[in-house]
Amino acid sequence: MKRLENKVAVITGGNGGIGLAAATLFAEHGAHVYITGRQQDVLLAAAAEIGSNVTAVKGDVSIMSDLDHLISQVKANHGKIDILFSNVGTAHFEPLGHITEESFDELFGTNVKGTVFLVQKALPLMSAGGSIILAGSINGSKGTAAMSVYSATKAAVRNLARSWALDLKGTGIRVNVLSPGATSTANVVQRLTDIGMIDGIKAGIEQQSPLGRMATPEEVAGAALFLASEDSRAFNGSELFADGGMGQV
Repeated sequence: MKRLENKVAVITGGNGGIGLAAATLFAEHGAHVYITGRQQDVLLAAAAEIGSNVTAVKGDVSIMSDLDHLISQVKANHGKIDILFSNVGTAHFEPLGHITEESFDELFGTNVKGTVFLVQKALPLMSAGGSIILAGSINGSKGTAAMSVYSATKAAVRNLARSWALDLKGTGIRVNVLSPGATSTANVVQRLTDIGMIDGIKAGIEQQSPLGRMATPEEVAGAALFLASEDSRAFNGSELFADGGMGQV
């Protein structure tokens, strides 16, 4: 059974990792999916991988004119948004004493500002039954060495969902947070490999996580499908963890 038949979904950062896995799954379940990304070649390759029911729109969520362009494209082509997955995000490893203003501005500009104004600009195209999914992280509710600023952005996103659930009361639009733990996206694996941390991270997860391994993008995408569909109609202002239990025990 296709769970998103005739729905229109917008997924930022849909050109790789969890976003691409979610876009692929949403399209398989009948949705027309808009995906965004900053690199045109990567974005077009992702659209080709999805294959059908997809529109690729190049853009950066921290740039307001890019968000306006995205929303105008959706409005012109489909006139509505049923599912909005604010998935794009960025992270840096910087311990206290080495935090730079540049990285601080990038993290809050993408993870928080981008989320706020994406949702606000998309809202006029949404109606009762709409689902807003915000990308959180287990880092938003636990301390993590060298990732304090990133973790703070995800804590902010968690509170946005709580507050917006109240702002949207009576509209029939739901807003929830999807919080993965360590996930084996190509980008994460490459970055950890580049800084020589991949083996240590994997060993730590094997020891600490009840799941005993990193999650796959497809597993997290399955949780996104649940939040996007009517199956989660009683979920609002909540946080769904897809972390293998690592942030729960």
